[in-house]
Amino acid sequence: MRVEYISYIDNLPVDVSLVNVGEYPIHWHKSLEILFVLKGKINVTIESETYEVEEKEIEIINSEEAHMIFSEDEDNKVLMFHIDLKFFEKFYDDMENIFFYVNSSDEGVQNEEKYDIIRRYLSMVLCELVQRQDDYDEFIEENLIELIYHLINNFHYLMYEKEEIKDNDEQLQRYHRIAKYIYNNYNNKISLQDIAQKEFLSTHYLSHEIKNTMGLSFKDFVNLVRVEESLKLLLDTDMTISDISEEVGFSHSRYYNKHFKKHYNLTPKQYRKKYKIDEKDLEKIKKIEFLEINNETLESISDYLEDYERYNYEEKIIRLNIDMSQNQGDFEHFYKEVIYLGHGHDLLKESFRKYITDIQKNITFQYGKLTKLFSKHLGIFENSEFINFMYLKQVMDFILDLELRPFIVIEKENFEDENLIYMLKAFIKFFTEEYGNYEFKKWRFQIHNSIEEKLKEEIIDLFTNQYSLQLEENLYFENKNINPIYDTSYMLPYIINKIVMKKEPVFMKVVDVIQKETSFHSQLFMGDRGIMNGFGIKKPSYYAYYLLSLLGDTLICYGEGYIVTSRGDEYQILLYTYSEELEKLADIKEFNKKRGSKNVKEKKFFLNITNLYYDYRMTFYEIGEKKGSAFNYWLNLGKPNLIEEDEIELLRKSAFPEIKFNYAKKTNVFHIAPMIDGYGSTLILLRKVQKHPF
Repeated sequence: MRVEYISYIDNLPVDVSLVNVGEYPIHWHKSLEILFVLKGKINVTIESETYEVEEKEIEIINSEEAHMIFSEDEDNKVLMFHIDLKFFEKFYDDMENIFFYVNSSDEGVQNEEKYDIIRRYLSMVLCELVQRQDDYDEFIEENLIELIYHLINNFHYLMYEKEEIKDNDEQLQRYHRIAKYIYNNYNNKISLQDIAQKEFLSTHYLSHEIKNTMGLSFKDFVNLVRVEESLKLLLDTDMTISDISEEVGFSHSRYYNKHFKKHYNLTPKQYRKKYKIDEKDLEKIKKIEFLEINNETLESISDYLEDYERYNYEEKIIRLNIDMSQNQGDFEHFYKEVIYLGHGHDLLKESFRKYITDIQKNITFQYGKLTKLFSKHLGIFENSEFINFMYLKQVMDFILDLELRPFIVIEKENFEDENLIYMLKAFIKFFTEEYGNYEFKKWRFQIHNSIEEKLKEEIIDLFTNQYSLQLEENLYFENKNINPIYDTSYMLPYIINKIVMKKEPVFMKVVDVIQKETSFHSQLFMGDRGIMNGFGIKKPSYYAYYLLSLLGDTLICYGEGYIVTSRGDEYQILLYTYSEELEKLADIKEFNKKRGSKNVKEKKFFLNITNLYYDYRMTFYEIGEKKGSAFNYWLNLGKPNLIEEDEIELLRKSAFPEIKFNYAKKTNVFHIAPMIDGYGSTLILLRKVQKHPF
């Protein structure tokens, strides 16, 4: 008997075997079979066609398709997946009447992404079967469902001959109905006229479209189905050729012989004589060795598991022993020293002021760097003896009211040298009188690199020798770098790591501004260095500074991916996704290539905390790709170029960490196991519990 029945274990809708195949004679089964060649090459004959399937390639054998597998490559290794289609009937109504075709003939075709996606889903299913972690059965089912929908959307049998039908659902459904009708009625007398009438189409048009869509004329397609269905009767019954011919719908055995030979180069009688054998002899011919599936098998497909968070799960666990009695000195919040506020005239805009106020309230920077301050936009005109500092004073008042101090970049703009010096003297005199000498001397200044040497020396003399003001030794170089990476959640661990591990500041700005260099991919996200975008949506980089600002002033310990601090009886634990990709700011293209790196997909921390002397209430701030990243929410919307105001407001409100609460009772060792998904961070605040007297 050539029909094989698949035994599924643990009530799972899949069975997986690793095999070495010499010869696997003609057989069929009711499952969907997918072959994934791990090593070497094999040949697969499906119905009347034979395909060579090489290493890393896929072949799909549909339910009840007669097929054989053979190979002269003695070292071949093949993953054989049998998937129970009955499981999917509750998700897709017509599962029993759908078929999938892959291209095993054309060289290089299976390098396309849609084939990689199949390999990834198969690899994830195998990973779950091998590792058998918690809820592995649920993850297997989820991955299989995703796989089936991927096959339906990309490998539907009708798309094989006519790929453009993928985008025409009406056409796809029509020709699926026609094919389904033929498959279910091939053994009856069916005509093109009957189908045309059912579909309300002309016979001529339908005939042309069937040839176009299925690659065969209506008659040839019907006869091919009849021939293929006859194989099972030839090999699995003792029916006569004449009876088989009638059973599958041929009007005469002569026609049956003719069409059978057309596809198999043998008559039905010759085919039966060559391939029909009894069960005992069948087992003797069968040369197939079942191999052990283990971690080595997973390693061979690890390329497809890099972005799967449950692969090598134990290896991804970071175990930290934290002794809260440690003291490694002061933790300096040096990153708060300077934030770039933008062009001076921008600070006259109400929206800018609102955003800067929010940032300063939550992060408290010390200095705000300003450019384009001495410009006509602020009422200061080049080469004019009359200088009006009214608007500039409004800007300074606003900054100082926020407990920020100005950090002013000196630019020449269109000033003549002597007029610039004249204006700077007037500026110094005016603001010294307004705010007092003590305050003004705390302001900082920096010379723009475009100023020529002679004028630069005059400015240095004016600021340092004449007025003893704080003038930076290094020149200011404008950073016009546009990089979409600035919008992503990558910036969250990147900034934290730069500050914690390298003790280097990251020079960001408060709000995105349209520049000449800006390439518009979206009105929301333009790749500028702002920690907020132009609509007041907080970007992940904002929360890097915000979480850092909640750390204490005493350093307990730190390392790659974590820092622990204290302030009095309170403790702060900041965890973040660490990988080598944080060592240098990534370019968005390189970032997208490496996005699947298993080093950053998920991090689970096991924290063992000792020397906690009280009971603590715990607050968790969790933010990353799936929590609080407006950029990722925008991606989920389909990356729209334009977006409605109500959606902007929703993004504005959703760009916030997820907050959780817990309780830590005094114990010898307190254990918590937070998890970070993707590029992200978690801050844990431990505050001493003041117990209620009752």
